[in-house]
Amino acid sequence: MKWDATEKSQNSFSLTGGDAVVNFAKQNGMLVRTHSSGIRSCLLGFPLYPAQVPLRLSSKIILLPWVAAGRAQYMLGILNEDGSMRSSVFYNVLKETFVSIAFKAARSADGSAKLYINDYNLDSVNSKVNGMVSKVKSWRSGGAPIDGIGSQAHLSAGGAGGVQAALSALAGTGVSEVAITELDIAGASSNDYVTAMKACLAVSSCVGITSWGVRDTDSWRSGSTPLLFDSSYKPKAAYTAIMNNL
Repeated sequence: MKWDATEKSQNSFSLTGGDAVVNFAKQNGMLVRTHSSGIRSCLLGFPLYPAQVPLRLSSKIILLPWVAAGRAQYMLGILNEDGSMRSSVFYNVLKETFVSIAFKAARSADGSAKLYINDYNLDSVNSKVNGMVSKVKSWRSGGAPIDGIGSQAHLSAGGAGGVQAALSALAGTGVSEVAITELDIAGASSNDYVTAMKACLAVSSCVGITSWGVRDTDSWRSGSTPLLFDSSYKPKAAYTAIMNNL
């Protein structure tokens, strides 16, 4: 669902992978949290002239047919760790107005989807969280239809203690929802997973937790065995602990 996967060459779209995921969800009564259309590391594989950037940004988002599947994430990796804007083809040409352009295009494509900004290192109250809070308040006041903020929560062992405060800060922007969107925790200790779960439960606008994968073998950080199921799809102790605490 990322840009480089759906438009490998200019104006040549391949949507079959995303279609398969969404069709499976619809057939099984599921919601889909789509991945970000605008992610700095997976953008265009072809050059654009500055005058093309606004049109390409809005038309790309409108063309994606997956919004109605549930909660859609349209921006990822737009802030530096100090809370400032990150350089990208969009920011370099349009400055911060690209955020409003993208979200308004998404809203015009589907008025019922929940539109999210999703980013990493939003799992404790740090400079990036403070920057996100400030930016989202400003963008929303300027008319950008941002419904939610996702904290990816790719955590180190023992790193779940700041999640609740971070979620509360993000919720303070006025968005209707926040969520933990890509949870995985190095070592997958029961205490860490339960702490993250309770953090979401303690923030009234936190609508859910999505993990980044099912079994350790398929994780993007498989060496740290961060997920709730082992390589044989057997539930680990952290899974049992979460179920016992719900």
